[in-house]
This record gives sequence, structure tokens and C-alpha cells, in this order.
Amino acid sequence: MVVLMAILQAGKSAYGVTIKKQIERRTEREISRGSIYITLERLERKGYVQSWMGEPTAVRGGRAKRFFTVEIEGVQALRQSLGDITHMREGLEPLLEAV
Repeated sequence: MVVLMAILQAGKSAYGVTIKKQIERRTEREISRGSIYITLERLERKGYVQSWMGEPTAVRGGRAKRFFTVEIEGVQALRQSLGDITHMREGLEPLLEAV
């Protein structure tokens, strides 16, 4: 869910580094690049995201960036998950305060 949200928030500039930075900034937690790329590969296999290679740049030593976008199936899965979390949160606050 977090990776899908980060891709949506990054927009057309969504590639590994921007996705990682988006997540770290919003969650205030450090994450590894490897975990991002593993998740992106899994999301792509499920049809939730699509990737494409950008143009090689001199700044990157002639390497191209791999950009990502969320597919309709990814949006639907994200909506379902967010709805599930909303339902699971109902009535939880008093229980959390009691602990």
C-alpha cells in the first residue's frame, strides 16, 4: 500500500529513488532500496504497476531510470485495502487508550 501511494504521490517522476524518499519523508522511517525494488517487482507481476525505461542521462553515467505508474488494478487494490483498514479501525481507539 505504501509503495502504491508513494508512486501516486510522486506522479510522473516516480522511480526507485523518488519512491524511497517519498516513503521515508512521510513515514519518518529509513528503508532500503532493495526492499523498494523487490516490492515494485511484485506489484508489477500482479499487474498493479507498470514500468518503463527513461532516456539515459550523463548525470547517471549513461544509465536510464526505470519509471513506474499505478495501473487501474493497483488503484482498485489500494482502495480495497484502505477501506479494509478503515473498517478494522472502527472502535479501536478506546481499546488503544485502555492499554
